[in-house]
Amino acid sequence: MDQRPLPLSQIRSLVGPQNVLTSQEDCACYGYDASKLAASPQCVVFPETVQAVSELVKLANRHLIPLFPRGAGSGIVGAAIPKGGGIVMAMNHFNRILEIDEDDMIAVVEPGVITGDLQKRVLEHGLFYPPDPASLQFSTLGGNVAMCSGGPRAVKYGVTRDYILGMELVLPTGSILQTGKKTYKGVVGYDLTRLMVGSEGTLGVFTKVILRLLPAPEAVRTMMALFPRIENAALAVSHILKSRIIPSTLELMDQSTLEVVENHLHMGLPQDCEAMLIIEVDGREDLLAHDMAQVETICKEKGASEVDVAASPTDRERIWRARRAISPALGRIRPGKINEDVTVPRAQIPALIHHIRRLADKYRLTIVSFGHAGDGNIHTNIMLDRKNHDELKRAEKAVEELFRTVLDLGGTLSGEHGVGITKSPFFMWEVGSVGYETMLKIKQALDPNNIMNPGKMFLPDRAFFQP
Repeated sequence: MDQRPLPLSQIRSLVGPQNVLTSQEDCACYGYDASKLAASPQCVVFPETVQAVSELVKLANRHLIPLFPRGAGSGIVGAAIPKGGGIVMAMNHFNRILEIDEDDMIAVVEPGVITGDLQKRVLEHGLFYPPDPASLQFSTLGGNVAMCSGGPRAVKYGVTRDYILGMELVLPTGSILQTGKKTYKGVVGYDLTRLMVGSEGTLGVFTKVILRLLPAPEAVRTMMALFPRIENAALAVSHILKSRIIPSTLELMDQSTLEVVENHLHMGLPQDCEAMLIIEVDGREDLLAHDMAQVETICKEKGASEVDVAASPTDRERIWRARRAISPALGRIRPGKINEDVTVPRAQIPALIHHIRRLADKYRLTIVSFGHAGDGNIHTNIMLDRKNHDELKRAEKAVEELFRTVLDLGGTLSGEHGVGITKSPFFMWEVGSVGYETMLKIKQALDPNNIMNPGKMFLPDRAFFQP
């Protein structure tokens, strides 16, 4: 979509001149996200009311100007990138927790609320909001809803979509839509709420979200288990879940990851183990000792060479130290990385890890794998220097081969990061031509001028007439 002159006087009149940025320096700050991709918008606006959002969208439609809703920019697939110029609509002013209902266990929030801040607030009421993306200390709930974020607790509690009861949003034509209710059940009409969750800003701008909450668990217990072979770790995961114990967290680090972390921390992690599991159970205090003992027994029966159960908060922090150190440790290997969040059936995790090792050898790359073994969501980090064009080309070939293998194993190309720009060339591989065209028809019906976050998910040459 070609850049068009902006009606800046009208934009300023709608949101106030203090809420419009136009300088190149200011706009650059809102032109990138954690994907490391970047493109500068023509202006950035900070609407303060739902009506202002609606009028801005209507204005954009009249002038055929692309709009890019933005939260904290913490996503890593380029879904917030203002590709082609236009207006970034930053939702910073929509940052209020409007309601916490202890009796019905719901919260009503605006999209700019920080996820971690909401978790702390509801915990003060004895309540629990489970979704826990790695970025929860700075990512916003609107962004989490747009990308259907997950996290380590997904194995027991599910992902963001499982906690969205309804929402208020501005459609790409400027109409204000209310979906869902403050009830846990409701089957009147199409499920528009679910349609919007994970839509990556392509179908509207969220202005209010109704969240389902749970009672906060009484206690948490943590364990680390080391396995000489990754197949044994996968067997342990399967048998733990079949034993009617659903851990709140079931994380895996492969041998390459353990080596990288040990070289960084020097904390005594063994170099001859193919996998480490970090397992947490939560719930009633009087049941956790029994559950943890059963998990420990299963790990040992399935071949764990070492099991370490945290006896104190200090021990728990020590176990988690290795997991939290992955990102800074990787930064010492190469200046950049391609971070994929592929997901396979749990039983296929060993096959996936072995294939990733072959890719590392074939393309002469350092590749580490870790993530959420409980739901098969493995983060595959391909380390590289993007300025090294040969290395970048090899990494891109490795990604393509990785994706083909994941689909062959019955998996999905993204468990929680989304499609955005980076995965759009492979989108049709997974959903098929009929699925792709069906989703495209929904996009065209709701956004006939393709102004709402264009260039995401759908490839430009198949998506729209370009006005």
